[in-house]
Amino acid sequence: MADEPHRITFLAKTFSAAALEFHRGRMAERGYRMEGRIEPTVFHSIEENGDTTPAFGGEPLFTVTFVKREE
Repeated sequence: MADEPHRITFLAKTFSAAALEFHRGRMAERGYRMEGRIEPTVFHSIEENGDTTPAFGGEPLFTVTFVKREE
């Protein structure tokens, strides 16, 4: 588990799918805690010239971030 990232963010189409990932992915057993709330988020990509375009077709996705607990 030492090579796992400090933060992992999942994107889901539904709140339920995001909420279940804590259990399905056995995040607690892997040493993670949930950070913040599960909320719908719209993502945009930024080009080098500053132009932005909606990612995922502009569709809001639910995000849930897990952070590695301090030992």
